[in-house]
Amino acid sequence: MGIQQQPFRKRLMCETTTWLLFIFVFMISTIRGQIRYSVPEEMKEGSLIGNVAQDLGLDLRRLRSGRARIVSGETSQYTELKADKGILVVKERIDREELCGDVMPCSLSFEIILENPIELHRVTVEILDINDHAPTFKSNVIKLEISESATVGSHFDLEKKAIDDDVGTNGLQGYSLSQSDIFILNPYRIGSSRNVEMVLKKALDREKQDRVSLVLSALDGGNPQLSGTIEIIVTVLDANDNAPVCSQVEYKTNVKEDSSKGTILTTVTASDADEGLHGQVRYSISNAPKGALELFNIDEKSGMFTLVGELDYEKFRHFEIDVQASDEGGNADVCKVLIEVLDTNDNPPAINIMSASSTVAEDVKPGTVLTMMNVQDPDSNENGKVRCFLDDYDHFKIISTSNNFFTLITDSDLDRETKSAYNITVTCSDEGLPSLSKSVTLTLLISDVNDNAPVFERSSYEAYIVENNTPGLSIFTVKATDADWNQNARVSYILEDSSVNGVPVSSYVSVSADSGVIHAVRSFDYEQIKDFHFRVKAQDGGSPPLSSNVTVKIMIRDQNDNPPQVLYPVQTGGSLVAEMVPRSADVGYLVTKVVAVDVDSGQNAWLSYKLQKATDRALFEVGLQNGEIRTIRQVTDKDAVKQRLTVIVEDNGQPSRSATVVVNVAVADSFPEVLSEFTELTHDKEYNDNLTFYLVLALAVVSFLFITCLVVIISVKIYRWRQSRILYHSNLPVIPYYPPRYSDTLGTGTLPHVYNYEVCRTTDSRKSDCKFGRAGSQNVLIMDPSSTGTMQRIQSEKSILDEPDSPLEVSLSNTFCFCYFLCIHLFKCLFYQDSTFKCLMTMTSTMDNMSSAGERMTVQHLKRGRTGLTFSLIL
Repeated sequence: MGIQQQPFRKRLMCETTTWLLFIFVFMISTIRGQIRYSVPEEMKEGSLIGNVAQDLGLDLRRLRSGRARIVSGETSQYTELKADKGILVVKERIDREELCGDVMPCSLSFEIILENPIELHRVTVEILDINDHAPTFKSNVIKLEISESATVGSHFDLEKKAIDDDVGTNGLQGYSLSQSDIFILNPYRIGSSRNVEMVLKKALDREKQDRVSLVLSALDGGNPQLSGTIEIIVTVLDANDNAPVCSQVEYKTNVKEDSSKGTILTTVTASDADEGLHGQVRYSISNAPKGALELFNIDEKSGMFTLVGELDYEKFRHFEIDVQASDEGGNADVCKVLIEVLDTNDNPPAINIMSASSTVAEDVKPGTVLTMMNVQDPDSNENGKVRCFLDDYDHFKIISTSNNFFTLITDSDLDRETKSAYNITVTCSDEGLPSLSKSVTLTLLISDVNDNAPVFERSSYEAYIVENNTPGLSIFTVKATDADWNQNARVSYILEDSSVNGVPVSSYVSVSADSGVIHAVRSFDYEQIKDFHFRVKAQDGGSPPLSSNVTVKIMIRDQNDNPPQVLYPVQTGGSLVAEMVPRSADVGYLVTKVVAVDVDSGQNAWLSYKLQKATDRALFEVGLQNGEIRTIRQVTDKDAVKQRLTVIVEDNGQPSRSATVVVNVAVADSFPEVLSEFTELTHDKEYNDNLTFYLVLALAVVSFLFITCLVVIISVKIYRWRQSRILYHSNLPVIPYYPPRYSDTLGTGTLPHVYNYEVCRTTDSRKSDCKFGRAGSQNVLIMDPSSTGTMQRIQSEKSILDEPDSPLEVSLSNTFCFCYFLCIHLFKCLFYQDSTFKCLMTMTSTMDNMSSAGERMTVQHLKRGRTGLTFSLIL
């Protein structure tokens, strides 16, 4: 026995110590925090109630280190604290009805304690009701005994009402009676929480039916709705022939709407001539308007009528309530209680919007009516007089048109682009003490009027497009915005009519009307057009429409679409051109120069020269930048007379384009040596039977040229004294003028200088009056500084003729000599020589000597840095 008592004592001492410690902690500690949760009943075990750590602002490590636990509360068995997660969960199923009954609200309260340092936190868990109980009756049957003399309309109280453990809307809401032609439920008591009344619909007759069986159903307000039933058994008794009689038909009383609960209003009295139980009178409210049963009550025995709710003058100003005085036999009398409610200033004004414009155009005139309001205060006298005013007086004002009618009007001009909507607050207050007020906010939208033209994002646009583009390519987009709204702000883009170089601009570009995207209609060529401009109009969709325009400039970017073109040496299919190099030529001897141009611009026109093929690559080289062909070693007797060089000219574009030129070089000291080498190619040609015809034709052409040159020389001599020295005595800058297809673009082309190749003479030219002058037929551009951007083209003939031995004069003299020489030899070959072919070969050899001498002189000029054009005779 002692062994069994020892553990019990130890456990008792331990528990006592724990509670003492708790009481001590509770006394010296304060509640650090308090949280409240709401959960529905009948939740499963382990369901989450709340995150205690988060709601109390505690760290999980603090909960674990402080050994957080629930230490108090008789209902702690329903909850469990998981300190490792910091959450509170359901430990055991919670039944609100079992726990709290009909107490509202139903809650569990307990404390959570932490140690080191000690903290105490209070937790309250409110249990919410669910519709888990159906209405039930205490018994299965209600037995009534009613006298057969009961009058139709008599009321019978069913004392055994239903019970629903749920509360609120889930609780008992009303009753229904099975269909019967004798009894019905009192419609004024169906929804009441008190006993249900049954009204006699038809007079009873015990001899015909001494028992009536009905079913009464009780209904709750849950979803789904639950119900309970009970059987009503009515036993018909013999008649009680005297009914109670009220002392007054009507009872009148006045009460202020702010009267407190429990105020006695009146006392209803009635008497019954019967004795005993049949003479005892009971009072009850038999008929009352909606809401009256919650406001008034009558004592069943004394008939004292009291106030049990809060009155509201504005809802119910007058009550007419039927009070029934009944005896035990079921006889009853009904009287009326008339209650007048007196007003107090407890209601603010009520604002009724009779007519309101939610949208108004921005161009309305001041004084335009926007809203009409009727303001009513349900209070009476001074408590019901109201006045209204606006919180914002910027653009609107409110005026009183008649009693309790107010009008909101515009007070100044409106602008939708400045403000598109207004929230107008109207405040109305009464004149009661204390004054009460109410406000209403009206939202007014300002509709748009087309009063703003579209505005482009930029004052002008510039765009670039690479040449050789695909037609239909999108170049860029113009964008215009309109401060208006909707249709008035819908911008359409239109290409204005104009021309570019005499061609309509619509054949160059097009504009998308909706998006403003500009498309290229054609493929552009930088070499033909470098830039152009046009105007785009932006027009809105208003009526009438407003518009604005902007200038757009399109600049074409160059593309490497043109290969280099060789100007010199000229490559002809039926000609044979050879450059002569003497065998005594030193290293670096200038053989000739390849001149090429590229009509592209920029780096696409930067040319480089390379030697692609050569008969002897160790003898010649080509300058990478200048195209000069020079010897790279001493010429020897072993070198072949005929040298063939292939030079490739490449530009710097991506991808690069190129052209090739074939240069024939003769390594010899005399013209006959070269002729013997190169004439082998001509011996294999077929002899032309019509040679005589062509020679006669050539003679006629040369004769014409001879006469023409003679006339020009005489004319120049006559008018030479009238010419002014424009070119050599002018301080104007000279800019070279290139052929139309080889113009320099933006100063980046390949012809930065003018090349004027000087005269080449034959070996015996110093003994003859016949000269081959240098070509001077180029044109120059002179920039006039007195006029901005003005370029003047002056034919070189007007200036060169002013100088002695001018290029034109020498050229004409050379032409004259050449024509003279050609005519003499042609006549000799046609009429005096036995062999025409041999004669022509001799004439060719002579002219080749003249050409070779001219070429050597040209090379010498090139080595001295001069520029010019070598006159070569090609046959």
